[in-house]
Amino acid sequence: MTKRISHISCVIIVKNAQKTITNTLASLSLFDDVVLYDNGSTDQTIQIAKTFKNVNLIQGKFKGFGWTKNHAAKFAKNNWVLSLDADETISMQLADTLCLLKPDPDNIYIIKRINFYKDFEIKHCWGNDMLMRLYNKNITSFSDSFVHEHLLIKNLHAVTIDGTLKHFPYSDITDFIIKLDIYSTLFAKDKAGKKSSSPAKALFNGVYSFIKTYFFKQGFLDGYAGLVIAFSHMATNFYKYIKLYELNKELKK
Repeated sequence: MTKRISHISCVIIVKNAQKTITNTLASLSLFDDVVLYDNGSTDQTIQIAKTFKNVNLIQGKFKGFGWTKNHAAKFAKNNWVLSLDADETISMQLADTLCLLKPDPDNIYIIKRINFYKDFEIKHCWGNDMLMRLYNKNITSFSDSFVHEHLLIKNLHAVTIDGTLKHFPYSDITDFIIKLDIYSTLFAKDKAGKKSSSPAKALFNGVYSFIKTYFFKQGFLDGYAGLVIAFSHMATNFYKYIKLYELNKELKK
């Protein structure tokens, strides 16, 4: 009989992820408890989620990534939570590791993430990430950051476990455009009145981001996809700071 993952809950926050959510949820078939916290999907995300028997679909508000992830974790049946994004899948090796893992309350667990554009692995622009994703919700939580949230280590030991996450954040050029607008707006709203900006700062950050991604990180070795990603980084950083500049001007008025 196949072992089940009954001592760890998987928690995902989602909005309009119909392109990726089927593969994400299918990779979690061994979990008894998958919390999918939807914050306003208008596509087929909710309908897809309802076809998976181990998914507990919750609908609620989005108040920034940090707050929303912490709030979603409250619906998990277990204290131990695997935090996953709606465009990620887990490998069979990671599923096997989690089946056998006896989590230590003094630890927080790190998982390797491999990044893709469409089905092409990106080895330079993004490379591989080592992310803290498995934690005890009674001991720690995510920071309250509106964007760029992270798990608080406190006095915990960070331990890497076997297996990987596969990340599929963009399926076409339009995804880059949509996400750069969303994330640049969230950044500006989060930093308004707290961080200074200017047109020159926006331009410098955009240009430097392109140079860093395409040349320093050797993004050109990722071919066509590397150029798309580097340009997207440039545009995202430009709009982050130019939107912040505009919001700060409005606040002064």
